[in-house]
Amino acid sequence: MTRAASWRQLGVGLVIPAVVIAAWQAVVQFGWVNPQVLPSPLAVVEKWWAYLLPLQPYDPAAGGWLHWAVSGELITDALGSLYRVVVGFLIGGGLALPLGLAMGASARVHDWFNVLVQMVRPIPPIAYIPLSMLWFGLGNPPAVFLIALGAFFPVLMNTIAGVRQVDGIYLRAARNLGASGMTLFVRVILPAAVPYILSGVRIGIGTAFIVVIVAEMVAVNNGLGFRILEAREYFWSDKIIAGMITIGLIGLAIDVGMNKLNNHLLRWHRGLEN
Repeated sequence: MTRAASWRQLGVGLVIPAVVIAAWQAVVQFGWVNPQVLPSPLAVVEKWWAYLLPLQPYDPAAGGWLHWAVSGELITDALGSLYRVVVGFLIGGGLALPLGLAMGASARVHDWFNVLVQMVRPIPPIAYIPLSMLWFGLGNPPAVFLIALGAFFPVLMNTIAGVRQVDGIYLRAARNLGASGMTLFVRVILPAAVPYILSGVRIGIGTAFIVVIVAEMVAVNNGLGFRILEAREYFWSDKIIAGMITIGLIGLAIDVGMNKLNNHLLRWHRGLEN
């Protein structure tokens, strides 16, 4: 895709958000909703900016100038949430990938684990919050546990599906050429399953972000989820929405990065041919 096409695609993608923001501003501007309940986009941006760069008070000793300084609150919260997401996802995905490959490649391993997986998979990670707090206490450990649990199953199920969906023609051709079992797995099955695995990684990261916000609301004293809950206690609806926007921006940045990584790793895939 050329740079001009990329900019054009970005412009098209921004049309609907711009319309929504304009309608949102108009609804608040005309007084159709209580601004305390739904603040205007301008108020949210102002609060988001103050969340990041608060204006320091007048200080004659400092020369009498108002100056901007990074408060660190938004940065600290965002980095705290990102740390938990990364650690939890690496643990959950790191456990799910080899198990998924084994379950997809071996019918015996699949039979051993499938019943347990299908029993545990429908239970949402949020249901584990009381147990996670009993097992790990408060702080990062219960949050990381919940995130790992939320990321585990998307990666696992997509990996199993990817291995099992390998075209039989490829397998027969490799066997006819004398490929051994390990060579067949490494050179044929694993590359063919990569698109499914990367899709599971993308879904798992999205799930991890959902879980981290909930976990931070109950088990952690910092992070974007904690800050949103704190703002709710004081009825700071503008700060709540500012925190939500921050989560959305971080998620968008990660998704764009994952999409570029997918396109780079799957250059050979016929579905990406122009």
